[in-house]
Amino acid sequence: MEAQAQGLLETEALQGRDDDTVASADFSSMLSEEEREELKAELVQLEDEITTLRQVLSAKERHLVEIKQKLGMNLMNELKQNFSRSWYDVQTTTAYKKTHETLSHAGQKATAAFSNVGTAISKKFGDMRSHSIGYSIRHSISMPAMRNSPTFKSFEERVETTVTSLKVFFRRRRYEEAKEE
Repeated sequence: MEAQAQGLLETEALQGRDDDTVASADFSSMLSEEEREELKAELVQLEDEITTLRQVLSAKERHLVEIKQKLGMNLMNELKQNFSRSWYDVQTTTAYKKTHETLSHAGQKATAAFSNVGTAISKKFGDMRSHSIGYSIRHSISMPAMRNSPTFKSFEERVETTVTSLKVFFRRRRYEEAKEE
């Protein structure tokens, strides 16, 4: 009997199965007629208060919409403002700044590499023109010979280096983004 009495005196909040037990229990037989009437009155009062609060909230929401309309604020303007604010917030994060710097650096490297490639190609064509006066390119140099030339090998190495650098850059970027999430 003491264990049963102790259980009724517990002050811890109901959890999980206890909620289900309380919900399915029938306490109406334990209440006197007077207590039952008081609870019914309290229930009606709470329902009325909830209805009133819903009506007040609805009225305030309508008033809010009216004020926004008078100020010329519509959904599209709010979306634009939210987008602008969010974009600014993104731009001020360290992740964005680091990514921007890295992409800028990679872009500069890529530009330099493409410039070098263009210079090498121009030089090679210039060399081929000077050696092939009166002949077509087809007669002056064969493709296998061109592939084995130092200029072509240098060009090939530069392209490979650029591609490798870009791959490493994007791997690092994905790693940093994953780390920040």
